[in-house]
Amino acid sequence: MTIGAGLGLKPQHYAEATGDRRPGLWFEVHPENYMVEGGPRLTALERVRAEHPLSLHGVGLSLGGPDPLDQAHLKRFRALIDRFAPFAVSEHLAWSRFEGRSVPDLLPVLRTSSELQRIAERIDATQTALGRALLIENPSHYLNLRGHDYDETDFLSELVQRTGCGLLVDLNNVFVSARNIGIDPLIWLHAIPAQAVGEIHVAGHSEDPVRGAALLIDSHDSPVAEGVWALLDAALDLWGPRPVLIERDGEVPAYVELTAERERAQACLQKGRVAA
Repeated sequence: MTIGAGLGLKPQHYAEATGDRRPGLWFEVHPENYMVEGGPRLTALERVRAEHPLSLHGVGLSLGGPDPLDQAHLKRFRALIDRFAPFAVSEHLAWSRFEGRSVPDLLPVLRTSSELQRIAERIDATQTALGRALLIENPSHYLNLRGHDYDETDFLSELVQRTGCGLLVDLNNVFVSARNIGIDPLIWLHAIPAQAVGEIHVAGHSEDPVRGAALLIDSHDSPVAEGVWALLDAALDLWGPRPVLIERDGEVPAYVELTAERERAQACLQKGRVAA
């Protein structure tokens, strides 16, 4: 089955998603929303999975955090993988837990040599626990932290080499970071190892209420911006076809509106590019 452009699956769209037969369509969910023993959500996800490929996109492992890896979380994550056989499993290069308390955000890591070694060991341990390779996603950046030893693309490339993980490249995060901290998004795309890219995300963003367009927020609450669509074309030209996901987590519109964006992403994939 060819995996083309997909959608983040929302509970209000379960019925429409199950009955949607368009070629290449797939869905992605956050595993943390399904780590339960039973109930209607799992039943609905089983119906969707019976008809479509599925990916699991984690937000709770805190791979870059100081706390030990949560073994109970990993066990529940592994159970979902075994149950739903996703084609991709991903997490973020970020942290969200400290001294046992979690925050609803994905905080940046300091890209030093010691952190590279520590995070590589945590990714390796996570992959062993989950029984498969992860795709690691680049986060959004809102300020230039002092003390980095590595550029972000070099740090991600080192993680790929040391752990065998792949990459989930979020192009909205690249766009937002480029605006906020002054990087060149096209140079960033060229520096990523093409063979490691297993999935691409595109999403909408918003302007900060105080600083306006000078500070973009990775809000996922609006349609994909034209600048992000342009990055998608550039990325597919560089890397060839990859599974592309439309992310929408706030102000979720009707299913038909999301599928219109999905059709645009699918058209981008069908421009006759050759895989790198």
